[in-house]
Amino acid sequence: MVTSVHLISETNDNVALEVEQIDFKNRIVFNNLNLDNLSRFDLEITFQEPIELFRNHDYSWVPINKNRIANWYAPKILKLKNGSVVQANRSIGIWEIDKKRPTTLLWRFNPENAHPIAQYTGVNHQKEISQACTIYDFSIPLALLFPKENGLEVSRSLIPFSAIVCFTDHCDFDTLDNLKKQRGFFKEKGVKITKGFFLNQFSKRADNASFETDSDELVAWKDDGHELAYHSLSQSVKSKEESFTDFKNFKPPLNNLVTWIDHGYQPYNVSLNKASELSKEEYEQVLVAKNIHILWNYIDSGSSVQGVINQINPEHFTLHAYVKGLKGLGFFKSFSLLTKNILFYFVNNPKHSELYKVMASNFRKKRFLKLVGNLLDFLKIFIPILIFYKTKKHTVYPLAQYTPLFFRHRIEKSEFIIFQTLEMVDFKKGLSKSNVDILMKEKGICIAHTYFSVPLDYHEGKLFSQGNIEALVGANFSYLAGKITQEAIWNPTLKELVNYLCQMEDLEFDMNLEGAIYLKSKKNLITRVVTI
Repeated sequence: MVTSVHLISETNDNVALEVEQIDFKNRIVFNNLNLDNLSRFDLEITFQEPIELFRNHDYSWVPINKNRIANWYAPKILKLKNGSVVQANRSIGIWEIDKKRPTTLLWRFNPENAHPIAQYTGVNHQKEISQACTIYDFSIPLALLFPKENGLEVSRSLIPFSAIVCFTDHCDFDTLDNLKKQRGFFKEKGVKITKGFFLNQFSKRADNASFETDSDELVAWKDDGHELAYHSLSQSVKSKEESFTDFKNFKPPLNNLVTWIDHGYQPYNVSLNKASELSKEEYEQVLVAKNIHILWNYIDSGSSVQGVINQINPEHFTLHAYVKGLKGLGFFKSFSLLTKNILFYFVNNPKHSELYKVMASNFRKKRFLKLVGNLLDFLKIFIPILIFYKTKKHTVYPLAQYTPLFFRHRIEKSEFIIFQTLEMVDFKKGLSKSNVDILMKEKGICIAHTYFSVPLDYHEGKLFSQGNIEALVGANFSYLAGKITQEAIWNPTLKELVNYLCQMEDLEFDMNLEGAIYLKSKKNLITRVVTI
């Protein structure tokens, strides 16, 4: 069934491996692999027969008419042309198939952009993308299982094989008044969120909310079933000395606050750790002492518009999908959003991301002469994309290629969970009824990066309009709430989602003597047989 297996790594370009086939269990085991010292590698597996069908992220069989991937939270199951079903014995790593090589399966570990970490460096806080420090356990050998008839898949959701929506809210513009309005709105709808908060009252806005001044209200959010998450420690940035003193000495105001969402250019952010005055060891010790182990550090898969909602479907993160979703916004608004999308997500170049920030700053400050120069720089990037649009429009954004949701990252001796988000500011388009329907149809996941209290005029589809809930946005949340009540969608907090999905990170499957697959790992998970 398998004609060859090659190990491709940074240290060994291409090494042919011997494989051990255990006939009575119809299983191929990749034994005696020295993988512990490899930070990045692929197993290239060649079958005698072409791959005909692939078990997709939406739990459906799809043909190999386009490139296919399966990350750790998706089924690793395929069907060969001769009818054989093939399943991985472990959920770790990424399966990838190139439509141009239908007999070849890549089992990939830590490919570029699979585990992206954002780091800001230098005086101008230039953004760099690096790979997380991820360590795999290969004490259980990797293997391919060839069951007699069917495979076995595991539900990502606590509600069997349903869609998942999780809101992580940035509290940049929260006040006591709009906090109360938000909480009342979400209580009425029955929607849970992970609510960021500032611990200290230090802000350029006099009415900015914080735990220091508004603890009763924030505790009420926790009592309503929401998760509270640190949004750094203050809205504005103190001096470095004061900032590091705050970071080292702050006391968690409540138990079980485990999530940290980076904000601004706070010097103690995980995204500034590379340039921090704190050593990695000191930084790690503070996080561990405060019981913080879930981190967000300025990575989005893309920005949500009409038709862009499902983080685990790479087809949502292309120029084609985004341009389609901008219809009806008008030329200038569409051009502004498209500019950001190209520079932040499609190109994914630190210099180009900085260009967008400069353009936005010059526009807000009405420095139009400088803006003209910025536009000329942008056109140098945009015109080649426009000329070759037909060939580039379906290219998946680099940081969405492997559809990361969250992954482990080691800082010195401790592991932390880094989660990735989908920016969602426009709740008219991003959370439209049709988008909710798409998410349900695709059994997808959305970890939304939101600003529920944003008051800025140029933001379309805000939650608030003149101090009240915007009517269409309210209707969209009512529709979502109905689907949550009907158990068509699971709506966990981020901590609940991570705790549940962590069970799926490294599952082990095996077969009995009759050739039926079973889940060997003792986990509280929902499974079902995969039939052809």
